[in-house]
Amino acid sequence: MAELATTARPYARAAFASASAQVGDWSTFLGRAAAAVHDPQVQPLIGNPRVPLPELVDFLQQIASGGKPPATQPVATQQRNFLHLLADNRRLRLLPEIARQFEVLRAQAERIADVDVISAQQLTGEQATSLQAVLERRLGLAVRLHPQVDPALVGGAIVRYGDFVVDGSLRGRIERLGAAMAGA
Repeated sequence: MAELATTARPYARAAFASASAQVGDWSTFLGRAAAAVHDPQVQPLIGNPRVPLPELVDFLQQIASGGKPPATQPVATQQRNFLHLLADNRRLRLLPEIARQFEVLRAQAERIADVDVISAQQLTGEQATSLQAVLERRLGLAVRLHPQVDPALVGGAIVRYGDFVVDGSLRGRIERLGAAMAGA
């Protein structure tokens, strides 16, 4: 996984640098291209010596642009060149990781923190709003919550943003108590 991320990083940075004012267009483009590469019907085409690279790039660009002409021609040319670069270097399979890293760079540039909140039960609107406000003060960034439910937590929640993790779950507390008792 780390090798995949390391290999994808320069491509994500190059795409982000190329995006400049069209970050939203590039985000959509990379997301669609990544989904296409993940599709079980498309996967056999990638790396297949019988599929000419220009045709594969045309196919991926058509999917990534949603089947309609791109909003601005220079952006479409940059995106096409990007796909050609990946195809020539046999890196089309990296598109999902490139798209993921692009979104991280975009969030950093927009000063937005994507925070995962895993709770034992669905958060109420009031709980989500309160948690979001606390996290915004703590992180100094706008916060986008990504709530998930895991009944195995029994109670409480786990909050994750990058390396910042707060385990306030009942299961986590029981595990820590058990470890403390075992060490005593």
